[in-house]
Amino acid sequence: MNDHMILWETLGAENHHERHVLKGYRLIAGYMGIVMILAGIITLLPLFTLFFYPEEMGQAQYFVAPGVSSILAGYLLSLVLRGRRAGNLEKNQEMIVVLGTWVIVIFVTAIPFVLSGTYSVTQAVFETTSGLSTTGLSVVDVSTAPHIFLIHRTILLFFGGIGLVLVMTSVLSDVYGMRLYHAEGHSDRLLPNLIESARLIIGIYSGYILGGTFLYILFGMSPFDAINHAVAALSTGGFSTRAESIGYYNSTAIEMVTVILMLLGSTNFFVHLLLLKGKFKEFISHCEVRLMLFLLALFVPILTVLLMNGVYSNVPVSLRAALFQAVSALTTTGFQTVESFAAWTPAMMFLMILLMLIGGGAGSTAGGLKIYRVYVMLKEIWWKLVRDAHPDRVVFTEQINRGGKKEVITDREKNRINAFVFFYLLLFAAGSFVFCCYGYSIQDSMFEFASAISTVGLSVGITSYGASPVIHWTAIAGMFLGRLEIYVVLIAAARMASDGKNYLHEKQMKRKRHRNRNRKRDHYEK
Repeated sequence: MNDHMILWETLGAENHHERHVLKGYRLIAGYMGIVMILAGIITLLPLFTLFFYPEEMGQAQYFVAPGVSSILAGYLLSLVLRGRRAGNLEKNQEMIVVLGTWVIVIFVTAIPFVLSGTYSVTQAVFETTSGLSTTGLSVVDVSTAPHIFLIHRTILLFFGGIGLVLVMTSVLSDVYGMRLYHAEGHSDRLLPNLIESARLIIGIYSGYILGGTFLYILFGMSPFDAINHAVAALSTGGFSTRAESIGYYNSTAIEMVTVILMLLGSTNFFVHLLLLKGKFKEFISHCEVRLMLFLLALFVPILTVLLMNGVYSNVPVSLRAALFQAVSALTTTGFQTVESFAAWTPAMMFLMILLMLIGGGAGSTAGGLKIYRVYVMLKEIWWKLVRDAHPDRVVFTEQINRGGKKEVITDREKNRINAFVFFYLLLFAAGSFVFCCYGYSIQDSMFEFASAISTVGLSVGITSYGASPVIHWTAIAGMFLGRLEIYVVLIAAARMASDGKNYLHEKQMKRKRHRNRNRKRDHYEK
């Protein structure tokens, strides 16, 4: 009798060890179920275009099957959340949730492209990664693509710009919401309540889109083009319904509306709140706003002069092109008014690469290194110069202005920024090298991969429809890492590797204990 009790206690202890190793993954599985429901809904949303373009009814099958299947599978998987009190997210497991969220939505929303028969799996994943990361690089021929696929890309920009996890937390009250919110790269909570903050961001975002759509229609765009371009500009995505991008319209008014939307899209949502509250002094004194304006004031005149000497013959045309392309690059939107970059000199391309790498504001829809990090690094240089110039100065507070408030920059924050920039530039060099291996020049390779990793979308043609799968997957990796800002992917991968190693070790120990127990039982029976 005692031996049986010992046996059951041993089995219970083993199951407890195994559950401890897998702690949190039940909850993660439940979250992935919700994500699959979200992915299914996103895939079904383009069907509303059939009310306006009924002749495309035959395209519906490509969206219905994956959309409904994803929702049903997600519902079944989400049922595990009913017992979520039995589990908790361990340290850094929120990174796994964010990583899983983006991977699932990318692949589910790619299925309609594959089912259409026009695109390979690689091309489909490239397109949806580009959309959800708000990059704008594309393999789709927009002149022949059905409207339902064009609106599908725009919907991807909308959700990718806001942030998939932010959308999820706006409807899901959860104790882990704030951890997930910050893990996706949202740096500020606008209101004390997370759900209210998420809904406010979505409200601001949607309001700008409606305003932009109205102005586009007012200046001559069709309603379909207007809604697509308003979303693409504000999400800093750059997908266009025209092969010539914004340049198709040749309209100064449309270009200026686009410039405003691009700047709004690349601005931190906390800064938007300052603007909407009428706090213009705090708005203009914000470190990111000041540096963005300074960069444009510096780069636009230089580009104008270079364009006058190499491409255009007069100041107004050169200034117009320089302003639009500089804003498009810095905000990481990727719209174009120039026909191609073939006529641009190496000096012009160098400036564009710099702007793309710098990118937009932290906590915005833009990509790149982010203006906040660049600002802190520049201030760090200045602080060092001041310390060296005044070695006897004892008190020296290193702080920056963020919305009227002085924020102290700690050594830990500086080290984190420096490490991020190092990893970012290392990936930029690696991706550019891969492109060079396929025979492209250093200039074109750096331009194209800077566009990918900074989620810009400007292109010299390397990542076209007929590009090698290696080229496409390299760009996919760049866009994905650029959107999730490297750390999320690295930390999630490290956590999963650690958990996997511990699980395998525990399984091995369990088998060893099982063998020992069998030997003891055999000995007892003898």
